[in-house]
Amino acid sequence: MPYVTASDGTRIFYREYGEGRPIVFSHGWPLNGDAWDGQMLFLANNGFRVVAHDRRGHGRSDQPAAGNDMDHYADDLGAVLDTLDLNDAVLVGHSTGGGEIAHYVGRHGTARVGKMVFIGAVVPLMKQGPTNPDGLPQAVFDGIRKSVLDNRSGFYLSFPDVFFGFDKGVPKDEGFRYAFWQQGMAGGAHGQYECVEQFSGVDFTDDLKAIDVPVLIVHGDADDIVPIDITARRAAEIIADATLKVYEGAPHAVPTICQDRLNADLLAFARS
Repeated sequence: MPYVTASDGTRIFYREYGEGRPIVFSHGWPLNGDAWDGQMLFLANNGFRVVAHDRRGHGRSDQPAAGNDMDHYADDLGAVLDTLDLNDAVLVGHSTGGGEIAHYVGRHGTARVGKMVFIGAVVPLMKQGPTNPDGLPQAVFDGIRKSVLDNRSGFYLSFPDVFFGFDKGVPKDEGFRYAFWQQGMAGGAHGQYECVEQFSGVDFTDDLKAIDVPVLIVHGDADDIVPIDITARRAAEIIADATLKVYEGAPHAVPTICQDRLNADLLAFARS
């Protein structure tokens, strides 16, 4: 299987196919690169080179005891871009992956980046605090960690109800549920547990200010996991050249539940 090696020796799994301008995908928690199947197949068939990696501690990448933090996630993405020598890339991040691509730019700049897309992204900051009074309480994230610790398998079977919006009337699809479970269980409990603090507590405001390329922000206004008012709407005000598209009634799992609409928007943005 294809891997790139990060600076600390961690092996990062990736897959790629297609030819043309590169589009590079960063997945959400606790999933892996397979979460982008619908987008990768579509865009590869429309003239793009598509690349997706599994975050360290997730999927088929190594599960190191150390380095499960946003700095390493961003640098691992950099290792993928550098090893494959990708230029003028469109970086696409969902949820935690949105934080990853933002922090990559904050640490490494946009020399290899032409555009960026944030989908249901955790930027600029999720957790409530003195500078973010409208954020989500610490108890929310403590509950997620406890669920990972107590019964990770059971949690990954129940969490899809909110993730995909089944609890709000989206027709239940057990295939989506079991794909979520399979991807989650393919990763390691330790890395996924530590990642909760990274997607909840890291402040990406300075990273967003450093972005100097066109950005598309896509977010569902029925997202109960990453609420739009504390994330996408604020990110659109911080990023210099950002366009916000609100998907009415959409849950957190926009790449799956809104696949056709998102694919069309990604294709138009990448071609523009």
